[in-house]
This record gives sequence, C-alpha cells and structure tokens, in this order.
Amino acid sequence: MEFGRVKPEELPVVDFTLPPDPEITIETLRAAKNNNPLLVHVGCAKWGRKEWVGQIYPPKTKDANFLDEYVKHFDCIELNATFYNTYPPETIAKWKQKADVRPDFKFCPKFSQSISHIRRLKNAEEATTQFYNGILAFGDKLGPLFLQLSDNFTPKSFPELKAYLEQLPIDIPVYVELRHKDWFAVPEVRENVFNLLKQLKLGAVITDATGRRDCVHMHLPTPHAFIRFVGNGLHPTDYARVDEWIDRIKQWRDMGLQSVWFFMHQHDERYSPKLADYVSEQFNQKLGLNLRRPHFIEEDKGLFG
Repeated sequence: MEFGRVKPEELPVVDFTLPPDPEITIETLRAAKNNNPLLVHVGCAKWGRKEWVGQIYPPKTKDANFLDEYVKHFDCIELNATFYNTYPPETIAKWKQKADVRPDFKFCPKFSQSISHIRRLKNAEEATTQFYNGILAFGDKLGPLFLQLSDNFTPKSFPELKAYLEQLPIDIPVYVELRHKDWFAVPEVRENVFNLLKQLKLGAVITDATGRRDCVHMHLPTPHAFIRFVGNGLHPTDYARVDEWIDRIKQWRDMGLQSVWFFMHQHDERYSPKLADYVSEQFNQKLGLNLRRPHFIEEDKGLFG
C-alpha cells in the first residue's frame, strides 16, 4: 500500500498522536449504550502474498491454496480483489467454501473501481447491482463493505455521493473512505459529510497512514470502527501507534463502541502478519479478549529445530 508513504528519514518527525474525539463520535457512542462484549476482528488486505510462504504459509504452498492457509491465521480479510475485478457468484462461493472451516471468518469486500473511480458514483446502478449479486454468494461469511473514494473525488461531488449512498441496500453495513484533503480541511464540509453518514447509518473508514494524518479523522457516525492501519516495516513507531489505538478503542468500548474491524497494511506486506499478531496480542491483554493469533513457522523451528 503506497497511500501516505513517506521516506524513512521523515518518520522521527511525524506526529502520530491520535486526535481527540470529535463531538459526533462522543454523541454516537453515548447513544449506543452497548451492553454486549466488544466484537473485534483483525485481518489483512490480501491472502495472495508469496512473501508469507515460509512465514505463516507452509513452504511450497501453491497459490491456489493461499486462502486455505490465510483463514487459519485471521478471522477476516479486507477484500481488495473485488475492487479490481467483478467476480461471479460461482467464484465467490468457492472462496466462501474455503473459509467455512472457520465459523467466525468474514470477507469485507471493497466496492468495484468501476463504481467508485471510473463512474465516480454516477450512472452506477447496473455496476452496483452486479457487485452486490456477486458478493451475496459469501452468505454468512459476508462482513461489512467499504467504499473507497479516489484521491481526486472532492467535496464538489457531495451531491453525487449523497444520491449514491441513499440508494444503497440497508441490510449490509457499508463504510466510506474519504481521501481528498478538503473533506477534512473545511469544517463545514467535514460536518456535512459525516452527518450524512450518521443520518444514513453508514460507517466511516479511518485510515492511519503516516503521510496523511488528516485521514485519521476519528469520526464515528455509527458505533462501529473500521480502521485501515498502514505500518512502516515494523519501525518502533508501528508498535507505539498500535498501543495508542488499543488504548483509544478501550475508551470507545467503555463509551459504547460495539465492534472493531482492524486491517493491517504495510508498504512491504511481508511485515503485515507480524504487526497484526501484535495487534491481536494487545487486544487480548488490554481488553481481556481471546482473539486467535497468527502462527509463525519459525516458532515451530524454535521448538523442534
């Protein structure tokens, strides 16, 4: 993931401090009054990573078996594959079958680029229908969806965004990722778009990327958090940032947060499993959870090598 990447020498001067909670987040969580245990999912963005062979995938694992191995380590995936291609129900049903061995596993598909980036939400009804027809084949393995808008999708397109979101089906949760700086820099614009999401009961993606601190907006229009965390190759700041996130999520839980989807990205994806493991470990320690953690092959070597 290249979004928000900076040069290594710039890392020490970046202020990674999470912003305070905006009023909409405080209001949303107070109104939620969650009495159920916090639901937490931790995963990555792709299962087809050759870099993970010999790390969490057994040596000589074939590409066709990557998903079979992925579901042994994570309970969800931020499915970017559906951004680049529209898959028929038959293909998606095969993916679902591979995940059926893990009852709690969820696929979180990204809206097709034909909807968000090519048509830019206009005249996208047919493409949207095709997208939904495919992903519905996930059945009980379908998690929330996320709609990523392009870096050049500006607040001038707010009418198109509003019209598109208003016609989405309401039975599947959707989170919206904004990227153009003006969505965050202009107070009136920021208030309007997050109020729209709250009105429509749609979530907001929070993207924690080093070079785009404005995307760490901390707005929760629903009592559910969808966090895309972009690390820097296991730099010490990666761990410090995770620690602060865990503390904030614990605060949100006490205020009424109902669920968290925490997706790990790295500019070099070979490092994603290791930091995702740290995320799950910290959730377990600090929030009293029992998340299954990834299993690393070198741990077996340490025991039996």
